[in-house]
Amino acid sequence: MLSVKIQNALNTQVGLEDYASHYYLSMASWCDKEGYFGSAKFLYAHSEEEKGHMMKMFKYVIDAGAHALVQPVPKVPHTFKSLLQLFEIVLKHEKEVTQSISSIVELALKEKDFATFNFLQWFVAEQHEEEKLFNTIIGTIKMAGTDSRGLFFADKEIEKLIANK
Repeated sequence: MLSVKIQNALNTQVGLEDYASHYYLSMASWCDKEGYFGSAKFLYAHSEEEKGHMMKMFKYVIDAGAHALVQPVPKVPHTFKSLLQLFEIVLKHEKEVTQSISSIVELALKEKDFATFNFLQWFVAEQHEEEKLFNTIIGTIKMAGTDSRGLFFADKEIEKLIANK
């Protein structure tokens, strides 16, 4: 059985993962509208991946005999200044998620909840990959440049990343 502290922390994380799914869906729509079809495709897929993360944590809470809670999702932004800014926002959000996961890992160790500690190791590794991925995307956009040709190239490269996930 999960302690109340661990249950609350995991339920908060469920909300963060759900928010990420909605946020990336909003970003995908903006990309579609702006003609960044490869980035849109990537972000639609990433939105579904985040939903999967949410469900993985949601089911863990239930399987541990606790009550998984659906969190209200704050309103997500729908407009962005540029493709580069959009992915910088994604990286910032992923760093916040990493910090949240790390805090829960620390709490699990403090409470000697080794099952939750073990469960969270997948998320620790996943967050490392997420940050690496979005740093790569930002680097690609910066290297390609922000003129129309560079953005066209970067968008095509971002679409290719779907296959590598």
